[in-house]
Amino acid sequence: MPQTLTAPTAPGLAPARPAAPRSLLVCGIAAGPLFLAAGLAQGVTRDGFDFTRNALSQLSLGGLGWIQVTVFLFTGLLVIGGAIGIRQVLHGSPAGTWAPWLLGVFGASFLVAGVFRADPGAGFPAGTPEDRVPSLSAHGTVHLLSGAVGYLALCAAFLVLARHFAGQRRRGWALACRLVPVGILAGFAGSSATVPAFTAGAGLGLLWLTAVTARLAIPAPTAQP
Repeated sequence: MPQTLTAPTAPGLAPARPAAPRSLLVCGIAAGPLFLAAGLAQGVTRDGFDFTRNALSQLSLGGLGWIQVTVFLFTGLLVIGGAIGIRQVLHGSPAGTWAPWLLGVFGASFLVAGVFRADPGAGFPAGTPEDRVPSLSAHGTVHLLSGAVGYLALCAAFLVLARHFAGQRRRGWALACRLVPVGILAGFAGSSATVPAFTAGAGLGLLWLTAVTARLAIPAPTAQP
């Protein structure tokens, strides 16, 4: 009976990641930088937008709002793709069940936020009154709730991954996965006083998701026989 040949691996190292999980992990790595870069580029070019007063979500409004809507939808798909890749990488571990599902919820929140747009206010789009919106519209409420649920799921995913890293004795990564949710929630809590606090908290979560996904894309060394 013919034998199946397998490529040898270096002693003490795990086999290379299959191509499919690796490409999905690249999706998760790219999601945060893409969303933030697109927001920055639009924020400095859209008339009336002010980073000190306006949230990136408001870029979905106005004649060019379709760009940010597309960014929301594409980012959501990338995050979901990354979550699937993480599930395959962590298959068989306790974190392999909950972390991907929680990250999938985070990705889905971007899809919802793309469909239900934020309310205008604080001078954007151009010509909007400078005051904040006194009450949220129905679509604005759904947009806000989707972001809240999504980021709470992201924070929970980081805490699950903290246990995973602790089990691998990656103490620095485990500690950071416990501290980053604190920074995210602090930013959201400060959003009532200043919009940049909200932007910083949201950006921190997206960038740490990129870092964690990149870390998981590197195969962990296995013990030598």
